[in-house]
Amino acid sequence: MLTQEQVVEIKVMSRRGMSIREMARQLGCSRNTVRRYLREDSAPVYGPRSPRATKLDPFKGYLLQRIEAARPHWIPAVVLLREITQQGYTGGLTQLKQFINGHRDKPVEPLVRFETAPGQQMQADFTHIRKGRDPLIAFVATLGYSRASWVRFTGDERAETLGRCLAEAFEYFGGVPQHVLFDNASTIVTERDAYGEGRHRWHSEMLKMSERFGFTPRLCRPYRAKTKGKVERFNGYLKGSFCVPLAASLKQAGLRLDVQAANAHIGRWLAEVANSRIHGTTGERPDRRLALERAALLPLPLRQPTALPATPVRNRPIPAESLQHPLSVYNELLEVRL
Repeated sequence: MLTQEQVVEIKVMSRRGMSIREMARQLGCSRNTVRRYLREDSAPVYGPRSPRATKLDPFKGYLLQRIEAARPHWIPAVVLLREITQQGYTGGLTQLKQFINGHRDKPVEPLVRFETAPGQQMQADFTHIRKGRDPLIAFVATLGYSRASWVRFTGDERAETLGRCLAEAFEYFGGVPQHVLFDNASTIVTERDAYGEGRHRWHSEMLKMSERFGFTPRLCRPYRAKTKGKVERFNGYLKGSFCVPLAASLKQAGLRLDVQAANAHIGRWLAEVANSRIHGTTGERPDRRLALERAALLPLPLRQPTALPATPVRNRPIPAESLQHPLSVYNELLEVRL
């Protein structure tokens, strides 16, 4: 029996026109198995897997304290084993090594820029602009080749919100990339390496989006945000060049930057500033490279357009002049305050 992820992968391969023989070869199963799952309407459903308790669990807090106290040096596993054995630990050395090796200082690796072909990859991320009771969160999607970006501001990071934002990003770019790179949030993956290294248990909403649009989800390495460095760098650019100047301008008008105000301004900024600037890495405008990349994107599925909930009517409207100032005015305001 194939895993739920393999069933979705079969359907994605089928959308790309791959032959049954080739699908069976890549998945390591028979052609009849591939045919059977292509005929089925739904993928098998798995229940949540509860974590298993280990003999090491009561001693993990002590081990972490010992590791931190010893930095930058390292206490050998056999020494730690002797210490926790005296405290009542009855397990073996193997699970102790597996636990403490995850907290060992690793050497800094040189940054190697990874470029992708047109239509191959999109990087997606939620970035927090403001936390607290009234959060402001930006969903950012950046195409790997063109560096063209799309932004939608929200107040949450739920799986349903992620699905709507992904659908709107694909509509904006005019197609679907082969792969979408995410971080390790619970709304994306429920268990890493569930079926072996690199074979994850995906969130049900992510599987639906993958099957619907025909992309393959990918995960960046844990605690390695630079794996999706293209979108991470844009996040910093978004905050410094858009959010801070706009918040300053709205504050002078007696208003506060919120989801509705940010979304009212972001479209123009993307078109006139972000995607039309000369990119520091490519040396070209993202919107012009997007014209080339769009031809390599997978076609959008035939469907009704997906939209975010309607924007509620504000009791205090944004003054028209705050919507019409060029970005240079916001930059000047920011420079004065700095």
